[in-house]
This record gives sequence, C-alpha cells and structure tokens, in this order.
Amino acid sequence: MCLFQFTARRLVSQAHCGLKVSSSKKQKFCLEMARPSSNMADFREVFAKAKHIALITGAGVSAESGVPTFRGAGGFWRKWQAQELATPGAFARNPSRVWEFYHYRREVMLSKHPNPAHIAIAECEKRLSKQGRSVVVITQNIDELHRKAGTKHLLEIHGSLFKTRCTSCGNVAANYKSPICPALAGKGAPDPDTEDAAIPVEDLPQCEEDGCNGLLRPHVVWFGEALDPDVLTAVEKELDICDLCLVVGTSSVVYPAAMFAPQVSARGVPVAEFNMEPTPATNRFRFHFPGPCGTTLPPALARHETEIIS
Repeated sequence: MCLFQFTARRLVSQAHCGLKVSSSKKQKFCLEMARPSSNMADFREVFAKAKHIALITGAGVSAESGVPTFRGAGGFWRKWQAQELATPGAFARNPSRVWEFYHYRREVMLSKHPNPAHIAIAECEKRLSKQGRSVVVITQNIDELHRKAGTKHLLEIHGSLFKTRCTSCGNVAANYKSPICPALAGKGAPDPDTEDAAIPVEDLPQCEEDGCNGLLRPHVVWFGEALDPDVLTAVEKELDICDLCLVVGTSSVVYPAAMFAPQVSARGVPVAEFNMEPTPATNRFRFHFPGPCGTTLPPALARHETEIIS
C-alpha cells in the first residue's frame, strides 16, 4: 500500500475545507474552521463526553525528553541528515554506517525518560479504561517513550528503534541489547570528524532464528518504503470510531499521518491540536493549544469533575 492511498481514497471526493457542504454554507464553514478555539474549558467539556479518544503524536511530544529529531538545519549525524541514511539504498551500500547511526540513536534513547505529556496520556488511558472508555495512541515516533510511560493501546506507524527485522527470513523481534552487537560497542559517535567504523557485515547484528544468521536491520519505516498495511488498517479502524482526536507535537506535514486528523475532522469529529505553533492543518481543527506539550496536555487530560471513578 503506498503512503498516500490509505487516506486519499476517502478524501479525494471531499471539499477542500474538509466536509461536503452546500455552496451557501461553504464560506461560513471555512471561516469558522479558520478560527480554532484555545478555550480549555470548552475542550474539557468535549473531553468529558468522549468515549473513544485517538491521539496522534509526533516528534514534538518527545522533544521535551531531549530526543534529537535529526530534522532541520542542525539535524546532522556526522555529515549526513537522517534522510540520507534512513533508506534501503543507504543500508545496501553501507550497512555498517547505517547501523552506527541507529546504534547511536538506540543508546541515546536508553538514557531518556517519558516527560509529563507521555505520562499524562498513559494515565488518561488507564483511568478512562475503568470507565468503559478507550484511548489509542497513534504515533510517528520510534523511541518507545509512550510504551515506557505505560501506554498499552499503541500503534507505532513508523516502527521502533528497539525492534529488528531479518533481511533474510523477515523475522521481527524486540531487541533492547546495549550494545546491540559487540562490534558496535563504543561506535556511532555523531561528531563530523569521526571516521566510519567499516564493520564487516558478518559482525553486524545477526538473526538468532535457528539456522538463519541473516543480517538484521532496524524495524523502522525508511524513506521510500511503504507503511505496514496491517498497522494502517488498525489505524483506520480507530479513526473510524473515535469521537475525539488530539494531534500532539506533530508538524502535520509528514504523510500519511498528516491526513489522519483532517480526515477525522471532515466527518465532524472534534480535533484538538497541541503544538508549539500552528501547522498547515490547524485551521481544519476545532481547538488549538500552543505551547510545550508537557505543559498544555496534562491539564487537558486530567480527571474531569463529571468523571465517575469506581
């Protein structure tokens, strides 16, 4: 499944503003959608009534944990940006260099901890589950900080730094070894003057399935690769039933995730954006709360006075 097909087939017939509306109402609708509210009390009223809440999270939710994003002007590892290393071609040409990059990222993430935004989401999920309500986190992040915080219902659309996939047998497995293999110990320094380790392929991470010993790769979605269709199907099911959607710490420019929340908004479901600044999708949403997610999200997801805790 290509990256665009997932939501494009459902959006292509819809009006630019997100819903099919009559021409007499279209202008009014667009004007209303252009002014998302930042009224927390109004959001809290919607939140109190929601039965199925979907949260779409991106790099912004992990930035406050000190996670490097490798995006933008300063987003280099040695001499390369992530999009130069996170490709099938780069791995085929130089698996040692790519593994050094991911080994570095894995080691950095092992030292990071969930921040108040991650914790607020996990605590909200746990609390609402006791009320017969559901919370699902659909994340673009590969750092597993949601999992560390205690989130159970998690869909990682771009995979995980702590999973590997065999290039020979295809086996996917969790892997939290540090280092992931002896040859990578002490490797992966991001300084631009660091020379490549040039580790032989046979010394890079190998599959441990009986009789395989194939070369492992990170189980993440690289540039030029399609997302897992099973994960996308699960995402689509969750978005179809949600009655409240939160967009947290995402720029809304990476597809297909950038289309998820507008698709939900297009069927009249309230969408609230929590981000440092407006995004290209902000005007399609009912709410926008600017600022750090670790500051804005905890009060938004805290227990509402109408909640009954058994």
